Amino acid sequence: MKYDFSTEISREGTSTIKYDKREVIFGDHNVLPMWVADMDIATPPFIIERLQNRLQHPILGYTLQDDEYNKAIAWWLEKRFGWTIETSWLSYCPGIVAGLNHAVQAYTNPSDKVLIQSPVYHPFFYAVRQNGRELLTNPLVLSNGKYQINFDDFEAKLKQGVKLFVLCSPHNPVGRVWTLSELTRMAELCLKYNVLIVSDEIHADLVLEPNKHLPLATLSPEIANNTITFGSASKTFNIAGLATAWIAISNSNLLKRYNLQAQRNGTWHGNIFGFEATKAAYTPEGEDWLEQLLAYLRENIRLVRDFLALQLPKVKLVEPEGTYLLWLDFREYNLSNDELKEILVKKAGIGFNAGEMFGDEGSGFQRMNIACPSQMVTFALNQLKDAFGDL
Repeated sequence: MKYDFSTEISREGTSTIKYDKREVIFGDHNVLPMWVADMDIATPPFIIERLQNRLQHPILGYTLQDDEYNKAIAWWLEKRFGWTIETSWLSYCPGIVAGLNHAVQAYTNPSDKVLIQSPVYHPFFYAVRQNGRELLTNPLVLSNGKYQINFDDFEAKLKQGVKLFVLCSPHNPVGRVWTLSELTRMAELCLKYNVLIVSDEIHADLVLEPNKHLPLATLSPEIANNTITFGSASKTFNIAGLATAWIAISNSNLLKRYNLQAQRNGTWHGNIFGFEATKAAYTPEGEDWLEQLLAYLRENIRLVRDFLALQLPKVKLVEPEGTYLLWLDFREYNLSNDELKEILVKKAGIGFNAGEMFGDEGSGFQRMNIACPSQMVTFALNQLKDAFGDL
């Protein structure tokens, strides 16, 4: 089956953050929203059908994480990444952000040091600071158009008594898919300094060839024993509103600690429709849909790459290796962050994520979501040209 990714679907009035909060976020309800990391592409029809079938039963009571759900996750991880897991390793959380907070609470104490790599998904900052932990950053280094890890700084930070390292893999927003050597070096340094690793792998499916996602826990039994892995079908299949993510923890003690914290927070029951959607997603049919989606996303990225090179050479695309989120460098315009936002919103009529929200290192950058019909991407690019072409 050939799936349709090009039809524009109105989301106005559906209580969706991306559209219905434009006035609050940008001060303009009419901006083209290319910010929140969900897709303006229809959720796959086989997922919708599964949910419709479940709605034929008239009772929507408390649910559970059943064998079909667990086996679907295990099948997907084996098929896509060669990662063989035991279903007993799996637990539930209502989204990765909730899970990160549970992990910080479960594995650290107030005032403990937690390390992240900025610029990075902004809830990483909140999960550390709002839980009363001390935040340390290992800033990524942009070199020749590609972000690299400063390993000297990474080790120096670990030496300061860090208890937990939160890894973003693949990385949001800079689009890196970490290599085997990079992952191994980070993980082995964490073992050396007795630092536990939380690995956010929610974008694992959204990797662009020839890059390949490697689950951190597959590197060695010792690394697996020191790793808490978060994943979800939500980004891949556009079901984030169902608030369902999974955690894989092979270390039984760490799994018990996580589950206890989730119970303390009252977030362990699960969501009927999140479970049903995941069962439908992690199937051969879901794999076929995903491969077609990735081809479509690659074409959208090509549109952006070619347009910027020809029409707006001052805007530099940090070449993505994964995710559907593009990291755009506007620094050559020498604008303040406020000036940049003013032009984007008022002149271009576009709502991106401001780079500084991902940390100080994001100043002068913008995050663009290209998981949408290609004509929306083309429209946004022309709006950018009109707004920035003479600057």
